[in-house]
Amino acid sequence: MLDKLKQLYELKKQADQMKKELEVEVLEVEVGDVVVKVNAAQKVLNLSYPENTHPDRVRDAINKAMDEAQKVAAKKMQGMMGGMGGMADLLKG
Repeated sequence: MLDKLKQLYELKKQADQMKKELEVEVLEVEVGDVVVKVNAAQKVLNLSYPENTHPDRVRDAINKAMDEAQKVAAKKMQGMMGGMGGMADLLKG
C-alpha cells in the first residue's frame, strides 16, 4: 500500500512538472492580421488585431493557436507517458 502511495505521489510530481513546462512554452500564431500568443497549457496570453477585423477571423486564429498548443502538449505528454509504466500496476489494485 505504501509503495502505491509513493507511486501516486511521484505521478503527481511529474504531472505538476509537466504543467509548469507547458505554461512556459509560448506559441505565436498569425492568421492574416490577427496575432495570438498562447502557451502549451492552452491559455491565451495575448491577442492583437486591427479594429475592423471580422470576428470569424479572430475565432479562426484562436482555434489555430489552440490546435498548435494541443500538438505541442501531446508531444510533451508522449515523453512523460513513457515514464508512467507503473500506472497499470497502480490501477490493478
